[in-house]
Amino acid sequence: MDNFQAAKWLNNAHLQTIYSTLFRRCPITHFSIQVFPLADGDFVECYWYQRPDKDSSRPIVTLFHGLAGSYKSPYIQGIMRCLHSTGYAVVLMHFRGCSGIPNNLARAYHSGDTADAKAWIDYLHQEYPSCQLFAVGYSLGGNMLLKLLGDEYRKHSPLQAAVSVSAPLNLAICAKTMQIGFAQVYQHYLLKPLKKSLLDKYQKHDFQHLISLDKQQVADIATIEEFDDLYTARIHGFSGSDDYYNRASSNQFLAYINTPTLIIHALDDPFMTPEILPKAQHLPESITLVTTTSGGHLGFISGSIVKPEYWLERKILQYFEAFSESQKD
Repeated sequence: MDNFQAAKWLNNAHLQTIYSTLFRRCPITHFSIQVFPLADGDFVECYWYQRPDKDSSRPIVTLFHGLAGSYKSPYIQGIMRCLHSTGYAVVLMHFRGCSGIPNNLARAYHSGDTADAKAWIDYLHQEYPSCQLFAVGYSLGGNMLLKLLGDEYRKHSPLQAAVSVSAPLNLAICAKTMQIGFAQVYQHYLLKPLKKSLLDKYQKHDFQHLISLDKQQVADIATIEEFDDLYTARIHGFSGSDDYYNRASSNQFLAYINTPTLIIHALDDPFMTPEILPKAQHLPESITLVTTTSGGHLGFISGSIVKPEYWLERKILQYFEAFSESQKD
């Protein structure tokens, strides 16, 4: 258990979760946008906060956002500013279609979709051979990152260290939790852009032919689990949401992670229950699990109402700096 103390004026999980979305303003307006082509003919947009030269030796941190997130997400802009101010080069790899420009293919992205992230990180490893590489994943992006480290990379990761925040380690439990109580408000908030993006895709793709899904069915979707069952699973080759959740949840890959990794999770996260967390004794030495009693989902705000403090950003920075110092010994 860590020593995070939630701000007294943000003393419950929901206030911690929604405060930054509603009130935090730290916009970064000048990005260097790199369109990164993918092997299947699609692309992702990677937003650099001051892209380094090829001969740079600055450490590079790749960020992976959460479901329906983007460069506009306050937690992304906040960590970009924090890391950049301390000497890191920072880049956000958007998942397909999340930067505001629709992707080319009928498919989109999902919580276990590691191929694009692996292609991007491998590219950075070749393009910037003198740079240490780090990564931070938030929520869905955190689950994806853990799966990448424990499945595809295992003992051969180009990443020096990684951080996963508020990750849905067990997707099935999280999908059910989102259908209970106030969590349904978050579910509605997330579903709205997902459904809109999918309906927009009908202009280019025949989903009735591809996966037997018509527009009215999309309009009637009421839960994320239903969205995953009707679209996410089918378009990405799973038999349904159960198959998708079973195969994409990162909890089953944690034991195989060899990259130094920090997992941060609040026990009051309204998107999931503590049931998803692994037992500390079952984790490899490479993983540090930090739990806090409060913090909500991607919140972790302390300080005063006049000067809120974003503990999460400081914690991530401290972890990377401590790793770098350990390598000097």
